[in-house]
Amino acid sequence: MISIRNLRKEYPGVTPLKDVTVDIGKGEVISIIGPSGTGKSTLLRCINLLERPTSGSITIDGETITDKGCKVHLVRRKMGMVFQSFNLFMNRNVIENIMMGPVSLLGKTRQEAYDRGMDLLRMVGLADKALSFPDELSGGQKQRVAIARTLAMDPEIVLFDEPTSALDPTMVGEVLAVIRSLAKQGLTMMIVTHEMKFARDVSTRVFYMDQGEVYEDGTPEEIFDNPRKERTRQFIRRLKVFEETITSRDFDFIGINSRLEEFGRRHMMPQRLINGMQVVFEELCVQTIMPLMADDFCLQILSEYSEESGSADVRIRYSGDPFDPMERVDELSMMIVRGVAEDISYREIDEDGYSSELSMRLISGERS
Repeated sequence: MISIRNLRKEYPGVTPLKDVTVDIGKGEVISIIGPSGTGKSTLLRCINLLERPTSGSITIDGETITDKGCKVHLVRRKMGMVFQSFNLFMNRNVIENIMMGPVSLLGKTRQEAYDRGMDLLRMVGLADKALSFPDELSGGQKQRVAIARTLAMDPEIVLFDEPTSALDPTMVGEVLAVIRSLAKQGLTMMIVTHEMKFARDVSTRVFYMDQGEVYEDGTPEEIFDNPRKERTRQFIRRLKVFEETITSRDFDFIGINSRLEEFGRRHMMPQRLINGMQVVFEELCVQTIMPLMADDFCLQILSEYSEESGSADVRIRYSGDPFDPMERVDELSMMIVRGVAEDISYREIDEDGYSSELSMRLISGERS
């Protein structure tokens, strides 16, 4: 239904889309997730040519709409778009908002447009608001009217650009319920959303976008339960990441220790976890691992804090001949480390020049 090849969109000083290549089948429901500013909304706006791509091609149902000779207005009739800001005509009542497109663009009679509009309002639960004006509606009601207006054009594809982001949290559910019902009707849908549970429940596929590309594409189970790529995993699990690489014995110990403290406070980590990161850094990285390494070394400490679980995991990777530092650590340091960390495991690796990795979970509460 939609085929996108090497899509790129540039603005002065910023490139939200760098290289997007995907195929979307008829009837698929695609949720597009990812951090802010990674091109999600720009992708939708390029698909219906609200924004002209800088390069690349977009083909809709066999018609390449990026070609100069394409009759874009005819292809656009197959697509509807629901915006985060509703975009209703404030000087017209609800049913008039819904009737305008079918009458002026599809050539339907006013009676046909009215009957269809009322059917759609019943579907979204707002038949009693047909004669109300938009400023008399709540945010959730406005968005449901916007969805009904889009469906009145009988689209084969519906694009949703963060349809709940402008809503009060109490109104999000009513809009998502309508979109869920549409997902069962065979429409091809693309939904930019920050609602992770909704994306998991409603989608046939999920695009995780990052750095201007579809960084990972898979089923909801693949993306949410078993992401293959590191940035996807960090985003899905709402991980806050601290990373530091040391390549010299003359490194700034005080500076790194302070950055660990700042990282923890910025993300409101419990003080016990902050102390744990600092203990692991000093007792294992500085006191145990570095003295056993050759002068030409590389050591990385990576801490991942999960806002959802309140836990923190630490990984230490280092180059040179493989060795397990827990077998070399002195008794006092061992006791100190065991007081702040558990599930400590060692493995040999061959990744990015590193030969060894030590992983552990920091203890968030007092031991019983």
